[in-house]
Amino acid sequence: MASGTLVSRILGFVRTALLAMAIGSVTSVADIFEKANVIPTIIFMLLAGGIFNVVLIPQLIKASKAADRGAAYTSKLITLTMVVMGAMAVILTLCARPLIVALTHNWTEPMIVLGTAFAYWSLPQVFFYGLYAVLGQVLNAHGRFAAFMWAPAVNNIIQLLVIGAFIITFGAYSSGDPMDTWTTGKTIWLAGGATLGIVMQSVVLLWPLKKTGLKLKLDFSWRGMGLRHVGKLAIWTLAAMVIGNVSSLLYSKIVSAATAARTELPPEQAASVAGEYALNTSQLITVLPHSLFALTVATVLFNDFTRAFHENRRKDVGGLLSQGMRSTAIPIVFCTLVFIVLAGPLGRLFAGNSEYAAQAAGALGQLLVLTALGLPFKSLQFFMLRVFFADEDTRTPMLIQTATAALGLVLAFTAAAVVDPLHIASAIAFIYGLTNVLGAIGTHYLVKCRYGDYGITGVIDTYVRIGWMATVSALVGCLVLWLMGGFNFGFAYDSLITAIITVVVVGGVMAVVFIGLLYKTKVPELDGFLGPLLRRIPGLKR
Repeated sequence: MASGTLVSRILGFVRTALLAMAIGSVTSVADIFEKANVIPTIIFMLLAGGIFNVVLIPQLIKASKAADRGAAYTSKLITLTMVVMGAMAVILTLCARPLIVALTHNWTEPMIVLGTAFAYWSLPQVFFYGLYAVLGQVLNAHGRFAAFMWAPAVNNIIQLLVIGAFIITFGAYSSGDPMDTWTTGKTIWLAGGATLGIVMQSVVLLWPLKKTGLKLKLDFSWRGMGLRHVGKLAIWTLAAMVIGNVSSLLYSKIVSAATAARTELPPEQAASVAGEYALNTSQLITVLPHSLFALTVATVLFNDFTRAFHENRRKDVGGLLSQGMRSTAIPIVFCTLVFIVLAGPLGRLFAGNSEYAAQAAGALGQLLVLTALGLPFKSLQFFMLRVFFADEDTRTPMLIQTATAALGLVLAFTAAAVVDPLHIASAIAFIYGLTNVLGAIGTHYLVKCRYGDYGITGVIDTYVRIGWMATVSALVGCLVLWLMGGFNFGFAYDSLITAIITVVVVGGVMAVVFIGLLYKTKVPELDGFLGPLLRRIPGLKR
């Protein structure tokens, strides 16, 4: 699972870097395309993402114990998904322009028109996101985790081919506003290619699904599926999804003000103004360790949590939770410090290759620092929420998400009123981190009240000990970064190649220092983290 996620994310990073070369990273077209291409993801999560991810797994596990291994239930579920998500995709595509108008602030008519064109090609993705989610959760319920994690790699490969061909055909972005020379052909190429990737991401899951041996077919007889029971669970999850994703849409609307404000500045100043594309890119980078480690471990533990509750082994849940949280401390804490130290050079990787790439890298770097600060708390809360979902309690997570979203939106709208639109992306990035911290603290108290002590003292002790060692490695990394011109826009910012060299050298030095400190102080979590990796190396004994 982790390897599939890692490959997918690396390919995703390459795709993001290549896209910045094609249309820039702090340009109007970059923000407009990002707006249209992200809407399907958010709307899918708004409609059904949480139901697929956390409500249906317990139902699928129960169904898998039937004589047909859950084939009948699964057939009905897949058919229902295709009908509902297909209808939604059609309706949303027809509403492309109203959606773009509603989710932007101060955009000009040409911006709205281009955003609408992108949206027409992007919104059908909703259907295929739904298909991908339900097929993936069926595979997870039957213990086949890898395919679900590897499928996005197929999407990213297609995207790389599409964007690479786009650059060869139309040329890379160099300077100015790419909207001045934009054509319909470019719109179809870019947005159509993005949708093609999502289509293939879902279709490739059909082969591993066939390998499960389940005899599936289209089945429109949805009576007897237990939808009423699922509906009682799903209503709270759906409410949480509505609140969380409406919040995301409102955040994106607030940040879109930067796109309009940027057009009033000369090119060299405009290049340092981060917008929606830069903000989402910073989140894409910083979420990697969470997706690679926390999400992977939590996906497996979720099934263990579910079985523990179903088998009346509630006393085992606390130990599983503590184990999961501690098992990811080393990579999560270390990566947080890496993002902070290497924010500038990492930003350069995704700033394109225009004449103002260094300024764009600085804007991205600021967002990376702000979004990285909340990373450990995001992962800790993710583990804790999985306990409630496994217990088929979807109401408590909804309340948690409501409180967090409400606080975040109050802060965001306050920021929109007092912060210059040129700096609004940084304000929102800070709010993201702050709400992750507060959300984790609140969730901890609710878990402790419901399920008792789960060893939080040991978890905190683990993170503190590892945090000190990561800090020492960060200080060493700062020294190396300074020598490579990382604090004065020197060698580290000269080109994509020099930025890659800087990231590899500084990150490598930090890793050696960090692992060395963990080994010397005999941190027990080190073996738990490296052991499974080292055991996969032939001939190496542990």
